[in-house]
Amino acid sequence: MASKMKPFSSKDAVVCRDVGKIWAEGTPRAHEALRDIDLDVEPGELVVLLGPSGCGKSTLLYLIAGLERETSGEIWSFHERVEQPSPNRSLIFQETSLFPWLTVWQNVAFGLSINGMSAAERRSVAEEALARVGLSEAMHKRPDELSGGQRQRVALARALAMRPKVLLMDEPFAALDVQTRQKMQDFLLDVWRDSGASVLFVTHHIDEAVALSDRVVVFTSRPGRIKKIVTNDLPRPRDPFAPDSEALRRELTSLLKDEVDRAFAEQEDLAVGA
Repeated sequence: MASKMKPFSSKDAVVCRDVGKIWAEGTPRAHEALRDIDLDVEPGELVVLLGPSGCGKSTLLYLIAGLERETSGEIWSFHERVEQPSPNRSLIFQETSLFPWLTVWQNVAFGLSINGMSAAERRSVAEEALARVGLSEAMHKRPDELSGGQRQRVALARALAMRPKVLLMDEPFAALDVQTRQKMQDFLLDVWRDSGASVLFVTHHIDEAVALSDRVVVFTSRPGRIKKIVTNDLPRPRDPFAPDSEALRRELTSLLKDEVDRAFAEQEDLAVGA
């Protein structure tokens, strides 16, 4: 470990130190996605990553999941250096990626088969996970028989079946309508409390950040850096129309405004140069 790194606790769920990522490094297509990310996530904390499109929020999740390697810096999780995927860190994508030819319980149990668990054990764990997300009655259905919200609950059950210590969620509710999204937010909070896992949740939506977070990490436009970390100590359940909620919403909107403007300007420049 480099001596210049700031100290951190081996009990922390996620630690990022001076993390940077350059995609296609050393090629004409190279572009810098992340720069100098320092972040500590405590066990059981729900942290929302908020920023404009293209600022590297999803990239950071992939690095923490171990699906990609950082170009610079280091990532740690519960005293271990992150160098590859681990069942302790589960990633849920915006698209549920369920296998259409498998039943709901078989989708939930799929990752368990890789660990060598018997069929009876896999089914038992899948039943427990589906009960936690309120879908016990859907065990034998196929994914195409479920609504969008139900499919996301299956994806969440699949992640929970691995009993992760860290749950990484990449805009999982983005494709849902407003009413279903709000229901899923409440549902996620219930599951999060029961699981005890740390959650890192990527979103573009300020309202979602206010509703879910213990802390909000606001990103700059690309290359993504941490502009500010805002603590959200509003009591739960949260009233979205309360004065304190509105004050936090205004603060986050103000922090994001210049970054969104810069991101749009960059996209326009790229379009002109194409």
